[in-house]
Amino acid sequence: MAFSQAESSFSVSGMTHSFVAYIDESGDDGIGNFRQPGAHGGSSSWLVISACVFRKSFDLDAVGWRDEISALMPEKRKRTIHFAHMAHGQKLAACRSLAARPIRSLSILSNKTTIPDGTYTDKNQLYFYLTRYLIERLSWLCRDLRPRVPQGDGRVMITFSRRGGMSYPDFRSYLERLRSAQDNDVKIHWPVIDIDGIDAKDHSTHAGLQLADVVASAFASGVEADKYGNCESRYAELLKRTVYERNGNYLSYGLKLVPRHNDMTLNAEQRRLIDLFK
Repeated sequence: MAFSQAESSFSVSGMTHSFVAYIDESGDDGIGNFRQPGAHGGSSSWLVISACVFRKSFDLDAVGWRDEISALMPEKRKRTIHFAHMAHGQKLAACRSLAARPIRSLSILSNKTTIPDGTYTDKNQLYFYLTRYLIERLSWLCRDLRPRVPQGDGRVMITFSRRGGMSYPDFRSYLERLRSAQDNDVKIHWPVIDIDGIDAKDHSTHAGLQLADVVASAFASGVEADKYGNCESRYAELLKRTVYERNGNYLSYGLKLVPRHNDMTLNAEQRRLIDLFK
C-alpha cells in the first residue's frame, strides 16, 4: 500500500489539504422492482459507491491519467470518459492504466435485494447510510498514510459526482450530526475529514470524478448482472493493487459488502469477485 519513493519526495508549499477523494456510484438507490437480465427498466440489484483517492499534489496529474485512458479510444471526440460507454477490451485497458497510477480506492457494495421493505423510506437515506461507511474508511486511509505524506494538514478534500435529487448541504449536516452524536458505532477519524469543504461537481468537469467512475463501475460489474445475466470480475481484479488494505485484509477496509458476503446468496461469478479479496 506504500506510495513510491518519487511520491514521498514530492513537496508543494502552501497546500492545505493533503489528499483528495473523488466519489461516484454505480447503480441506484431504488428498492424493489429489481431489473432482470434482458429486461428494460427497474432498479439495479446493487448500489456501489466508490472513492478514488490520491495526494492533493497530484490533482493536475489526474488530468493526464484520464487523458491516457481516453487515448485508448481514438474514435472518441471528447476527452471525457464514461466506463459504461466503453467496450470490454477498453474497460480492461482503462483499469490496467488506472492501476498503474499512485491512487488508492475504496468501495462499498450494497446488495439491495437483501433489504427488507420499509427499511429506508426517506429520500437519500440508503445513500447517506452507505456513504457513511465510505467516509469512515476514507478517514482511516488518510490517517494511515499521513506519516508518509507530510505535505498539507492531513485532511482530505472530498468531491462527489453530482447526482440528481441529492442535497449536499443535507449530507454535510448528516455528517455533523454523526460527529456530535459520539456514537461508538461511528468510527470516523474526524480530524482528517473536512466536512465544510465537501462539494459536488459535474462528471464532465473533473478528471478525478471520471476516474472514480471507472472504479465504481468496475466493481459493480463484478456483482451486477448485465443484460445477458453475466458478471465480470476482471476489471476489479486489475484494480486490486489500488484497494485499501491492512495486512492483506481488504474486506474490512477498502472493500465493504453490505450485508457481509456470508449473509447473502451469491452466484459463482459474484463469489469470484469476493474470493479475490478474501
